[in-house]
Amino acid sequence: MLEFDLQENGLRKLNSALHDQKENSNQTVWKITNPKGSHAIAVGIDAPIEVNIEGSTGYYCGGMNKQANINVKGSVGPGVAENMMSGKVVIDGDASQYAGATGHGGLLVIKGNASSRCGISMKGINIVVHGNIGHMSAFMAQSGNLVVCGDAGDALGDSLYEAKLFVRGKVKSLGADCEKKEMRPEHLELLEQLLSEAECDAKPEEFTRYGSARRLYNFDIDGKDINVDILRSNEKCECVEILEDWIESEGLDNKRVDIIKSLIWLNMAPLHPQPIGDFLFYFGKYNLYLNL
Repeated sequence: MLEFDLQENGLRKLNSALHDQKENSNQTVWKITNPKGSHAIAVGIDAPIEVNIEGSTGYYCGGMNKQANINVKGSVGPGVAENMMSGKVVIDGDASQYAGATGHGGLLVIKGNASSRCGISMKGINIVVHGNIGHMSAFMAQSGNLVVCGDAGDALGDSLYEAKLFVRGKVKSLGADCEKKEMRPEHLELLEQLLSEAECDAKPEEFTRYGSARRLYNFDIDGKDINVDILRSNEKCECVEILEDWIESEGLDNKRVDIIKSLIWLNMAPLHPQPIGDFLFYFGKYNLYLNL
């Protein structure tokens, strides 16, 4: 085991050493002492190594992780395991806001509670929280699984896409387009696996599943016909009209703005899992056609 004193040697030297590790590295187990709430510890690792952090950390611990197993013997600040790709991150204490945000893969385990926006825009990551989660968790969650062994705060799963949410306790309120779903055998099997990996003794049968009602957008391919649509409230339509009036008052071109918006939809498509990626591609393509 390699022991690294963060207070003595500094963060830049630590992360540089961790980034130097490769698939065949013989420096496979690291012990980080004196973290003292430092930010960005063990970010961007891409090697099958084990990193044990002896204390609490600040922002973005374990961000962009690939392959590594990272264990924090304490609590973490905002953005733990943000944009994680693979591997495993385990927090013995609590996690601040947006834990696991935009994660594409791997497993994040929080043995305490997680604050607001846990799993925001998750794109394939699995998150297991032994305690409670705060408001707006799983906002715009696209794929992956969020398992909560305690309670969930307000607006759970607001604007949810295809991620699966499992809550053992109470949900204060559901967000827009999130609804209770049937718990089928395949979901119980998935839960059993995730709970086992997270070393949680809760029973799959104790959970309720939540998912997208699929009312905020529509995407359907029927042979050569492709139907794409997105729901907007009257208030949002009124906001668009106000924006368009302002653009004209400034002597700008609304059509050019619409073309740029269409290109943004297209550019976003490769960053999202299916079926969201296909929806973004065809919606952008359709809007570009209308404006050219």
